Amino acid sequence: MSRQRAVFLMLLVTLLWSTAGVVTRHLEAARGFELTFWRSAFNALALIVVLGALRGRALLGQLQGASRAVWASGLCWAVMFTAFMVALSLTRVAHVLVVMALGPLLTALFARVFLRHRLPARTWGAIALATLGVAWMFGHDLGEPGAWTGMAVAVAVPVAAALNWCLLQHDGQVSESGSDMPLAVLLGALMSAAVALPLAWPLQASAHDLGLLAGLGVFQLALPCLLVVRLAQVLPGPVLALLGQMELLLGVLWAWVGAGEVPSSAALAGGALVLLALTGNEFFGLRALKSSSLASRFRSPA
Repeated sequence: MSRQRAVFLMLLVTLLWSTAGVVTRHLEAARGFELTFWRSAFNALALIVVLGALRGRALLGQLQGASRAVWASGLCWAVMFTAFMVALSLTRVAHVLVVMALGPLLTALFARVFLRHRLPARTWGAIALATLGVAWMFGHDLGEPGAWTGMAVAVAVPVAAALNWCLLQHDGQVSESGSDMPLAVLLGALMSAAVALPLAWPLQASAHDLGLLAGLGVFQLALPCLLVVRLAQVLPGPVLALLGQMELLLGVLWAWVGAGEVPSSAALAGGALVLLALTGNEFFGLRALKSSSLASRFRSPA
């Protein structure tokens, strides 16, 4: 796969990811944990069909023999799937997406704390700026009904994502994530659906709701997750992280245009600071990577 095609597909991934907020605003009866159950169930069904076609009968054995790292990763995915939909049912799309955008910076911070990775000064600056942006949004929208609760639940998404990466890194699974990550996503979807079902009972989703939630499970979750696993073999991590930030912009835009959900001024200001922090950190990180690569290419042999 060419780099240009990979970049185009990653933009498609962010476009698919960004549709969750606007779609949930058009549901008729499903709310809260029921959103989580149906989306995770349809996601699991789609992954079973695709992985079953690719791996055949070996899929069941792979699930039963999955390593502890894959199960731990699946638990992190389950937390992300569950907290994201619950948060969307409690507060504005913009609030949830701004909080979620902290993922790459929390990953860097957790890697420093748990894995003793050294962080460059630019990343510490980005963490401080992004924290300021989220604090600004929290402080100014605190009085809005459901805002504090929704944003507090949304924090679980980037925290689980950061822990997921650190767990895999610690167990030496990153190089093998191309084969194991789809399995972890499937386990996460199954766990999320299993936990959400008793909390969602009795189910109230209409046929209209089921159609929309099936679309989310297949096209907003299963398809982009499978795509990003493949793209991680072509594009560097910083490039994926940088392109992935388009979800924040697109998600807020779709909810605004498609559902009339106008983001608050505090959410726009906080989101702008977070996006600036993320983009600046990844941009200067790519420049440093290119400079290092160029220097090593022309370095004289010892």
